[in-house]
Amino acid sequence: MKLRQPLFVIFAFVPAACAQTDSALERILSRLDRMEQENHKLADEVRSLRNELSILKNVPAGEPPPVADAPPLAERMAVQEARTDEMAQSKVEASQKNPVAITGMLLFNAFKNGRNAGTSQYPVVAAFNRAMSPSGASFRQTVLGLTFNGPSLPWSGKATGSVYMDFYAGSALPEDHIFHLRIATLNLNWRNTTIMVGQDKPIIAPREPDSLAQVGQSPLTAAGNLWDWQPQARIEQRFGLGENSGLRAQAGVYQTQELDTTVPAAYARTQERARPGYEGRMEFWHKGGTQRFEFAPGFHASNSHVAGTSVDSRIFTLDGLLRPASFVEFTGAFFRGRNVSSLGALRQGYQIFAPGVALPVHSTGGWAQMAIFATPKLTFHVYAGEHLNRSRDLLAGTPTRNFTYAGNAMYRIAPNIIGSFELSQTRTNYLNQGIRLNNHYDLALAYLF
Repeated sequence: MKLRQPLFVIFAFVPAACAQTDSALERILSRLDRMEQENHKLADEVRSLRNELSILKNVPAGEPPPVADAPPLAERMAVQEARTDEMAQSKVEASQKNPVAITGMLLFNAFKNGRNAGTSQYPVVAAFNRAMSPSGASFRQTVLGLTFNGPSLPWSGKATGSVYMDFYAGSALPEDHIFHLRIATLNLNWRNTTIMVGQDKPIIAPREPDSLAQVGQSPLTAAGNLWDWQPQARIEQRFGLGENSGLRAQAGVYQTQELDTTVPAAYARTQERARPGYEGRMEFWHKGGTQRFEFAPGFHASNSHVAGTSVDSRIFTLDGLLRPASFVEFTGAFFRGRNVSSLGALRQGYQIFAPGVALPVHSTGGWAQMAIFATPKLTFHVYAGEHLNRSRDLLAGTPTRNFTYAGNAMYRIAPNIIGSFELSQTRTNYLNQGIRLNNHYDLALAYLF
């Protein structure tokens, strides 16, 4: 009887122990199954990496590797979106195997002018005589550009370049537009130095108002904006003044366009077509958060050869930018000097009184713009400019003052589609002949690519 109780206890304990053993075995087997699955995944990943490495060994430099296995749907969609964004940049491979990007703007303008517009789509001065009020539509201000990302240079440098063209040359007839070179630059860039050769605005006048109405020529041409795109060579040196401030010094040789100056027919053959001009500009900038401040004085010096004599051109300039908050920005420029017509200003650069006797016209001018970024899609621009010639340097009937003011609203319909409406008025004062007015209305639609 004494042995039965231990036996009973043993037989009672065995099923419980067996149950516990079975549960532990199940957990162990489950862990083994998971470990085996993870080992299979790890082995698959190792094989995949080996395949990719073997493929990469056979891929020429610069070419993307082929895809061995199809990734999940979500991953493929993400890759496709990234490729679509890259294709939107229109990258093209040039003959020298350096990337080239196609860029530009398909621009449609519907416009209406007043009766003192002359024959221009966007007149820069109010014509002296009234005529029919011209209006119409045009694609001639469409811009086509190429940007280049060139090879590396010695001392950790990089070569870049760009060229922009439009169809603004020729007549205003739709079937008589001529391909026209606007800006072309070749830049040799280092960390603090850039050497540029090309065709661009004057070094002393890099800024301009924002407009889709006047693109074939810079806005406020002959009304305070010295803009003429001309061949030039320049060097730029950058200096840091801490993390948020700096200096940018620029100097170069700019080719003037002497034929922009009006001369009597008897002296037309004596006018030299182009002359070298020497320019310099020093820009100080400071930024903090969304705020930014820029201030830059500059100078231009050249000489015009006409009527057997030389007429000097000396110009002092000042330009700047002020962004006190993220939603508003002020930009502008000022100039003062003599014989400024060869930089895209009013055409009265000097007066010829006799062979060997010519005197420069003294001028003052400038422009200012306020931009209001109302929403991420809507921006308002209000700008005005003036070119004032000294009256005693002029002959009766020639423009002594040209003043233009304008306003526009630009709305981003899509990421690369912008609609704009602009209205402006130009007031031209002819010496001893009174003031002429011309209104301009423009509706534009731009497709950026």
